[in-house]
Amino acid sequence: MTTMSDEQRDQLHRDGYVLMRQVIPHEWLNELRDTFDAGVIPLHEWPVPRETSIRYSLLDLNDTIQAVCRLPALLEVVGELIGESFFHGQVEGREPKPGYGHQRLHRDMSTQRPGDSVCAIIYFDDYGPDNGATRLVPGTHRPSPDDAPFNPNDESHTIQLTGHAGDILVFDVDLVHAGSLNKSGARRRSLMTGYFAAPLHPMMTRSAHLRNVRMRTDDRFSEAGKLLPTTQPTH
Repeated sequence: MTTMSDEQRDQLHRDGYVLMRQVIPHEWLNELRDTFDAGVIPLHEWPVPRETSIRYSLLDLNDTIQAVCRLPALLEVVGELIGESFFHGQVEGREPKPGYGHQRLHRDMSTQRPGDSVCAIIYFDDYGPDNGATRLVPGTHRPSPDDAPFNPNDESHTIQLTGHAGDILVFDVDLVHAGSLNKSGARRRSLMTGYFAAPLHPMMTRSAHLRNVRMRTDDRFSEAGKLLPTTQPTH
């Protein structure tokens, strides 16, 4: 998907997410998996506490990882959701350990306005109910005043995703979602990567060391997902 139709745009904003099928070039996947495995570091080496049930991989400086996070089809969806210029602010690898990974339903929450932050989960392995695929509740990113209070234990409207290595899930961070139990123990390596409206850059820069962000985050992308020219300093 390189140019969305009006129908696709409407559905994206209505549901708050899109599951993009097979957008990662197949020939990249083995390298991406190897990069993930090489980047796994012990929990005590992360600057803030991490869940013991998850393997975390530090890989944001890898060129192929960056290329995946900048795929044109992905950036187009991100720009459509954010609705203004944005930057790529974070990426790390995550994999639920066998017998772990279940989360309660939650929202990650936007920062300054609804829609200013978008998350993408980039899958390096096949995923489904057996190995802890993401659950989500379509359309919950913009609750109305008449909606019942959010209940993290109410799974009645939840769907669970199923797909293959090379897929990418893109969603508004206010969408109700959660990780699931890795019952089978099969590997489910993925990237968790974040995109943010340009005005959030100073705030995100101040917390970059806590998130182990080492990559450059000063590139800006347009609402259409295109790389914007760098502003040159005047002398």
